[in-house]
Amino acid sequence: MKSMTGYGSATTALGPRSLTVQVSSVNRKTLDLTVSLPDEWESLEPAIGAAVRSYAARGKVHVNIELTGRAGASEFAWDDDAIAEVLDRLADLAAKRGLTFTPTPELLWQVTNAQRTQAELPDAESAKFVVLEALDAALRAFAAMRAREGEALLVDFLARTETLRRHAEVIATRAPQVAPAYREQLMKRLREAGLELDLDDERVLKEVALFADRCDLSEEITRFRSHLEQFVTLLKSNGEIGRKADFILQEIGREVNTTGAKANDLTIAKHIIELKNELERIREQIANVE
Repeated sequence: MKSMTGYGSATTALGPRSLTVQVSSVNRKTLDLTVSLPDEWESLEPAIGAAVRSYAARGKVHVNIELTGRAGASEFAWDDDAIAEVLDRLADLAAKRGLTFTPTPELLWQVTNAQRTQAELPDAESAKFVVLEALDAALRAFAAMRAREGEALLVDFLARTETLRRHAEVIATRAPQVAPAYREQLMKRLREAGLELDLDDERVLKEVALFADRCDLSEEITRFRSHLEQFVTLLKSNGEIGRKADFILQEIGREVNTTGAKANDLTIAKHIIELKNELERIREQIANVE
C-alpha cells in the first residue's frame, strides 16, 4: 500500500552550478502532474512525465527543477544597454511633463533587477542525462516516503476492519433473537389489551412469521462478511488500491444501511451507528491511498 502524500529531493552538480530536483504530492483521484523548470528545458517535460508515471499512478504531483550557482544564488548577467534605454525613456517622459528626473538608488535597482537576463543555461539535450538522473534519485526518496506512510495506513485500516467485524458479529448473534423478542412483546400487548390469544393461534403465527421474514438479516450479514474479506485482501495486495477500495466500501455501506432498515431492534441499531461512524473514518483515510 502506498500513500498519495510524499516528498523527495536530490541535488547534483551540473557544470559549475547546482541542480536541485524536488518532487511532492498530495491526494487526487487521478494523476495530476505539474512541472516547473527553466524555459530552455521545456522539451524535457515528456521524459520527466514518463519518469514520474513509473513511480506514481494517482495524486497531484509537482516536480520543481532549479539550477543555482554553487553558493545557492541564481546566476544572472546585466543587460547595460537595456537598462540605459529604460532610464533614457523615463528621462524623456519626465521632460515632456516638465519634471526633473533624478534616478534614485532604489529606482536604479528596480530597473536593473527588471532588465537582468538569466545567464545562458546548458541546452536541454546536454542537461538531459543529469536532470533525469537527479529526478530518479528524488523519485526514489519520494516513493520511499509514500511507502512508509502507506505501511502506517495499512496498520490503521486493519485495526478498523477488525472493529467493523466485531460489530457485525454482535449483530449476527443478536439477529436470531429479534423475532422471538417481538413475539413476546406482541403477546404482552395483546394481554394488556384484554385479548387472550394462544401462541399457536394462526393470526399470531402469521404476524410473527411476517415480522421474522422482514427482519431476517442473514443475507446482509453474509454479504457484509464477504465484502469485508475482499477489502482486507485488497489492502494487503500490491498495486493500485484506492479506486477498488472506494467501490467495496460503497457495497459495505449499502449492507449496513439495509441491515439498519430491517433490524427493528435497539441493540442492533446501536451497532449500526458504530459501523457507519467507522466506515466514514475509513472512507476519509482511503482518499489518501494510491
